[in-house]
Amino acid sequence: MNDVIKTIKNRRSVRKFREDQIKDDELHEIIESGLSAPSGHNDQSWYFTVVRNRDILNDISEGSKSEMRKSAIDWIAGSGRNENLRIFYNAPLAIIVSARKDAVSPLVDACAAIENMMIAAESLNIGSCWIGFSKFYFNNPESYKKLGIPEGYEAQYAVAFGYKPEGLKLTPPEKKREKYYNIIN
Repeated sequence: MNDVIKTIKNRRSVRKFREDQIKDDELHEIIESGLSAPSGHNDQSWYFTVVRNRDILNDISEGSKSEMRKSAIDWIAGSGRNENLRIFYNAPLAIIVSARKDAVSPLVDACAAIENMMIAAESLNIGSCWIGFSKFYFNNPESYKKLGIPEGYEAQYAVAFGYKPEGLKLTPPEKKREKYYNIIN
């Protein structure tokens, strides 16, 4: 198996991180990988906001949880009430991925960039976790100004990044993958 396929198959969502910050050269490799993603009509509509400040990460987490508590979906509202939940799992860094609203496929562009960044992180032995709950933080338009996200962009998702703790064991998903595709000859 080649290294790229091995990296893709080994990548797992990591929810425990060491406290030390990711090195700048590794962060730049991760960002460059996101910028190398395909995009609809080659719009390259993404915008990345790198947050290393723990106070800001906690503010995003608490702001997200406040909005989540208002959800009509019980499990989301319940997660918002969970005092122990930190949506970034105490990662030292998160990247908010936004996309230009007027792009051909802003959500898909952002998702392709996220996947590239997560695979790049895995190749560097850096853990990552796609954070859907971060979207709730941006229900408040002031959140965009706080984080310096340009006008005309919409936050799509965030990704938590950090070094994996020593000895962390990540297991493969239990689902049988064979039932998710069909080959027609």
